[in-house]
Amino acid sequence: MNRKGVLYLFIILLFLSLSSSFAQSDSKTKRPLTEVLTVLESRFSINFTYLDQTIANKNISIPSEILSLENTLEYLRSGTNLDFIILNATSVVISKRSNPFSNFITQKLEEVTINNFLTKGISKRSDGKINIKTEDFGILPGLLEPDVLQSIQALPGVMSVDERISNINVRGGSHDQNLILWDGIKMYQSGHFFGLVSAFNPYLTKEVNVSKNGTSVKFGDGVSSVIDMQLSNNLDQEFKAGAGFNLIHADAFAKVPLDEKTEIQVSARRSVTDFIFTPTYDQYRQRVFQDSDFSNPQQGDASDVISNNERFYFYDIAAKFLYNITDQDQFRFNFLTINNKLTYDQQANEDSGIPLRNQLEQNNFATGFEYLKYWNSKLTTTAQFYYTNYDLKATNFNIANDQRINQNNNVNDLGIKINATNHIDDNLKIHGGYQFSEVIISNAEDTNNPNTEQFIKEVVRTHSIYGEAEFTSANKNTYARIGLRTNYIEKFSEFFTEPRLSVSHKLNNDFRLEFLSELKSQTTSQIIDLQNDFLGIEKRRWILSNNENIPIIKSVQAAAGIHYNKNKLLISVEAFIKNVEGITTQSQGFQNQFQFLEDIGKFQVRGIDFLINKQFEYFGTWLSYSYSKNDYVFKNLNEGNPFPNNIDVRHAVTFASAYDIDNLKFALGFNWHSGRPQTLPLELQDQANAQIDYTTPNSGRISDYFRTDLSATYQLKFADKLDASIGASIWNLFDRENIINTYHVKNTDGETITIDNLSLGITPNVSFRLRF
Repeated sequence: MNRKGVLYLFIILLFLSLSSSFAQSDSKTKRPLTEVLTVLESRFSINFTYLDQTIANKNISIPSEILSLENTLEYLRSGTNLDFIILNATSVVISKRSNPFSNFITQKLEEVTINNFLTKGISKRSDGKINIKTEDFGILPGLLEPDVLQSIQALPGVMSVDERISNINVRGGSHDQNLILWDGIKMYQSGHFFGLVSAFNPYLTKEVNVSKNGTSVKFGDGVSSVIDMQLSNNLDQEFKAGAGFNLIHADAFAKVPLDEKTEIQVSARRSVTDFIFTPTYDQYRQRVFQDSDFSNPQQGDASDVISNNERFYFYDIAAKFLYNITDQDQFRFNFLTINNKLTYDQQANEDSGIPLRNQLEQNNFATGFEYLKYWNSKLTTTAQFYYTNYDLKATNFNIANDQRINQNNNVNDLGIKINATNHIDDNLKIHGGYQFSEVIISNAEDTNNPNTEQFIKEVVRTHSIYGEAEFTSANKNTYARIGLRTNYIEKFSEFFTEPRLSVSHKLNNDFRLEFLSELKSQTTSQIIDLQNDFLGIEKRRWILSNNENIPIIKSVQAAAGIHYNKNKLLISVEAFIKNVEGITTQSQGFQNQFQFLEDIGKFQVRGIDFLINKQFEYFGTWLSYSYSKNDYVFKNLNEGNPFPNNIDVRHAVTFASAYDIDNLKFALGFNWHSGRPQTLPLELQDQANAQIDYTTPNSGRISDYFRTDLSATYQLKFADKLDASIGASIWNLFDRENIINTYHVKNTDGETITIDNLSLGITPNVSFRLRF
């Protein structure tokens, strides 16, 4: 049996054993709660108030007559998992309650310091992270739903230089330097439609925490940021469901209580792109395929090859099973599968034979289970086991050379996380834990003309221990979190120590200061071998550090900020500096004189994030500005002198407004940023040289980027538990032709030509959703 089969069998057997152990109870002396309450009302001359469904199916033994009223109610609380609230000397109200320990264990020492950071549902915490609650989410320009990874790009310092969710840049870092977690499981794929749609269903995601700096020592990897998506971990005891569609996909979700101790949460989404051709899909396909083998075959004259019959679809399915074994024991199991698949036919222009089918498929499967134990009102422990698999494979036929190429990039990540949290008192909390991960990454390629095969497999096992203290002053004005994480990498027999710090202090009711710093390392990264790999669509492949030509990536960064918040006016300024070393030329995607060179280097980014936000009763508006200077240093490139990073965007401005009254939400926004660097060819080229002669690397700039977006939604109420919403949005309202990348090639005549990759044009979308 393979590893995945063993894992499934182990999970099923564990769950069945737990279920059988804890589901049994001795009910010989138990009586319906309604009968017990009648006895107690007579005994203590009191009245109980409750809803019938609250006490339905509750059974308990009649408490001893020697118990006082307070002790009797405590006995009922522990035996029924209900709350008994004394209103006065003769009245007691019965209600459903949350876990009696969780109020202590899960309380956050970090407080919400800024509400409505941009719009409703986005807040800033005292530890520096940004929290997004999807259920409370307002509206952002161009978005119809709380798309997790699109939404965070509205934050200062977060952007995508090419409009792709699979290429999110946080304060000058590359996408592979972001640690993306789904319910504690690391994800290696983040987007559908090869980066234009978030791969995570927002209606099952409860909240998202984004940390740019000063992250908790619980998190390894992610030298640039942590994007932590969390599903609901509590039993709602209420059925909730919803379904909807837009011009790209249809989806549905449900939260279904199975009984008072168990619940299942499920969601599914599938594209409609292979059934319906919509204007939204047309814009997406133009954006994704514009510089790929489909639209620009890399084989002689592109006009000699016909590409047609393309079929593209994506889907994702997620589920979470929640089982409260007792008040002090919880079991959670979840899984997620994400899939994108593209096929199309190619044949020579004058060939009437059978066309050849090219194919690209990308998927990420993740699963895990967690056991949580509340030992008392101060101490809790959690143990999580997870497995995630990423697979990218392509088949590409080169008609001119009569050649077939198969490529595959596969990642297997197996991990264990054990954590203990202890509340020393109301102001001090201690965390400690151990983590183990085994990451196996393979890259394979084979061709049939000539017959060649290449297979590379790397394995890295990492052991980590950490400790952390969280403190908040009695008056809640000061918050501090300091921690230390040590990673031991078996393969290299090396230790890496990573201190982390997050401090904030409230000067008065209006001003707050913060300071954040951290050291981090990671052993996984993405590289581009050739620009036409994987059909030229999803070019990046995951690799592991080997401590030779692919070193471990390490970062050190610090940030300081001041925030003014009064009368719904927020002014925020943060200055930061980040140093990242251990990057390779292949990971940076050069398309100039360095494209085929291999070297190891580093980059430093320094900048400022500024935000001003004013909220009115029904209206909010904000302006953000980011300045950063991001420079490479490679020992063997550009004579060792610094030169601009490929994603060095010096200036970025966002201005947006949102209107929310009654059932109508409307948002309009503008996004502008200066152009990315480019390397220009020399005016005089050596015709005897097949390569292009370039000027100083990244000394030029492409044109500035400007985009206007709007969106609107309207809520409809049909019944008490049935409502709906309709929405419409336009991305790039004025259809501005933005260049997001420029490079240069020589054609068959030896002439240097310029290739411009364009952003999405005007892209409309409409949606309809039901919630019940």
